[in-house]
Amino acid sequence: MAATSQLSTDHLIGIKQITADDIHLIFETANNFKEVINRPIKKVPSLRDITIANLFFENSTRTRLSFELAEKRLSADTINFSAASSSVKKGETLLDTVNNILSMKVDMIVMRHPAPGAPMFLSKHIDANIINAGDGTHEHPTQALLDAYSMQESVGDLQGKKIVIIGDIVHSRVALSNIFCLQKLGAKVKVCGPPTLIPKHIQELGVEVEFDLKKALEWCDIANILRIQLERQDLRYIPSLREYALYFGVNKPLLDSLDKEIVIMHPGPINRGVEISSDVADSDHSIILQQVENGVAVRMAVLFLLASRR
Repeated sequence: MAATSQLSTDHLIGIKQITADDIHLIFETANNFKEVINRPIKKVPSLRDITIANLFFENSTRTRLSFELAEKRLSADTINFSAASSSVKKGETLLDTVNNILSMKVDMIVMRHPAPGAPMFLSKHIDANIINAGDGTHEHPTQALLDAYSMQESVGDLQGKKIVIIGDIVHSRVALSNIFCLQKLGAKVKVCGPPTLIPKHIQELGVEVEFDLKKALEWCDIANILRIQLERQDLRYIPSLREYALYFGVNKPLLDSLDKEIVIMHPGPINRGVEISSDVADSDHSIILQQVENGVAVRMAVLFLLASRR
């Protein structure tokens, strides 16, 4: 139960900047919006007078569509901006781009940017609520919130639950946000992957490191499996995708060898046959599609709660 009825911040820059009470409030609000999106009329007038700009300086499918749908469900007016077809290509700075958009009387900005810290920079220079939809390899707070919400829906209170994050930890903004979020909810977190894909000193965040996939799966209640982010890798961190799949791919025979059932998650997009096999992704163990559905409700909650602070 949330102890407050309002968020403690005007922006969602990262999970690190919000409190456990904020997270519980977002989850409670998401519960209400989940009822809305499952009824015949899926729209409410909550943000009817709010204009939201979606600024995506990096490619995105699921996150962008999820935010756009959340905004439409709340009756907000939206502007969609793509860096590929904008004056950014002509040398315009981030601040100039955003100020030009704000001159159109925009209230909130949802932004994905390749530079870590870009949303924080904007929040200090402009008068609009900023939601970080992913900044480089730093944070992806709404993904962590929807992941934790989906976990809670599946196994109940996360206090004391064991969650392992598997895969490309070093390049993943999802991993960092998940670690912060799960720890604030009292969960125990472990990371698993090849040594080359585990950041140095990650134990300083209070997580354990495991290099043996089977041991990690035997330990956990929930496995959150991450994609190998080849597009972020300047160097070759693994010998081949085939070898990665052999040692760190989660497949049905491996799950069947465990003496318990665990919950399987993946933030997408899935490299089937690499980090996860199709028979696992589509199995009863998996809550991957629930994550997608919950993403809309959680993002509706974040938009609504930030707008209420205006």
